[in-house]
Amino acid sequence: MSLFSEAREVIAGGVNSPVRAFAGVGGEPVFFKSAKGSRFVAEDGREYIDYVGSWGPMILGHAHPEVIEAVVSAAQDGLSFGAPCVRETRIAEKVCEMMPAVDKVRMVSSGTEATMSAIRLARGHTGRDKIIKFEGCYHGHSDSLLIKAGSGALTLGVPSSPGVPAGLAEHTITLSFNDIESVKDAFAELGDQIACVIVEPIAGNMNMVPPVEGFHETLREECTKAGALLIFDEVMTGFRVARGGAQSVFGIEPDITTLGKVIGGGMPAAAYVGRADVMASIAPDGPVYQAGTLSGNPVAMAAGLKTLELIDDDDFWTTLSAKTQKLVDGLAAAAADAGIPVAVENQGGMFGLVFTDAGPVRSYAHVAAADIERFRAFFHGMLDEGVYLAPSAFEAGFVSAAHSDDDLDKTIAAAAKVFGNL
Repeated sequence: MSLFSEAREVIAGGVNSPVRAFAGVGGEPVFFKSAKGSRFVAEDGREYIDYVGSWGPMILGHAHPEVIEAVVSAAQDGLSFGAPCVRETRIAEKVCEMMPAVDKVRMVSSGTEATMSAIRLARGHTGRDKIIKFEGCYHGHSDSLLIKAGSGALTLGVPSSPGVPAGLAEHTITLSFNDIESVKDAFAELGDQIACVIVEPIAGNMNMVPPVEGFHETLREECTKAGALLIFDEVMTGFRVARGGAQSVFGIEPDITTLGKVIGGGMPAAAYVGRADVMASIAPDGPVYQAGTLSGNPVAMAAGLKTLELIDDDDFWTTLSAKTQKLVDGLAAAAADAGIPVAVENQGGMFGLVFTDAGPVRSYAHVAAADIERFRAFFHGMLDEGVYLAPSAFEAGFVSAAHSDDDLDKTIAAAAKVFGNL
């Protein structure tokens, strides 16, 4: 019996997060037993160069010695207090220092918890119910956010998962990412009912899709005029595409930002952060309730703080960006040599690769129209060559500081071989 078959006997679906099941690429998932630097080691002993990085957090690479030391030291003091600790204050200070639009921080334990809480905060602070989200942007699995568009831009939304009450859908407006006119139309019709707009400033859950010129500026302008709040979901991009997140890249100041992944350094930690007056609406200062037994867990705080300290350096970002650029340029050149049309994107330590001749990719529809079957063949070809990519055509990839030139050269050479066989 395979490891996956064994898992399916006792774990729902055999995995604890759906994309891990390889449903998007076919076959059975690889089970891993260890990771260090840029490499995974599977249960069968095979080694892989990793470009998933635990879906983004491992910006320093796996098992960075200073992060491990910080975790061990914290664990020796106790695994959980359920009470305040100084590490919570120190990491909050660091986040406020590194991110432009942050006055106050509230720690939670997952990205879903952060976005769910941010939406509640926006609704409570404004006294409004409706929210705007965008097709292809993923903000976790809370009910209000698992809503897809209806038959028209401003029709009632439709739950995208069983278990989501239809009544919630009427408060969620789902628009097309990068469609500036639809945003203006929505605010013209419903502006005084909109509590917030939530958006991935660089979408990373429909592969990697950056904003078109003027898109974020329009969101900021319309929210300000209507008295709605702008939420940047930087669970993926925060401290991953730049020291100050995507908001520092685009020069936009959201009212609330959600953070995860890198902020925990590989441990379960996340946060929602923002303007002081908005954050003052959270209990115990204000009426909007949110709580969490393991929020601010001392071990997670130690891992996150050490990670932020180690990446808070201009040379770090210059080097990481150069690594990512080398990889993307190499992949694009290898595809071109093989006559395979691809569109590539990169920023900081994040990259995207879409099999399409209709680039640049700027919406979910563009990604959905790409050659998914060719991606599946590419994924398995790279896996055979010892390169582990995200097992879905709709996910971004990640480079870490631990990826060496040799890793990048081997990856590019593997891609050239696989492209040649597609």
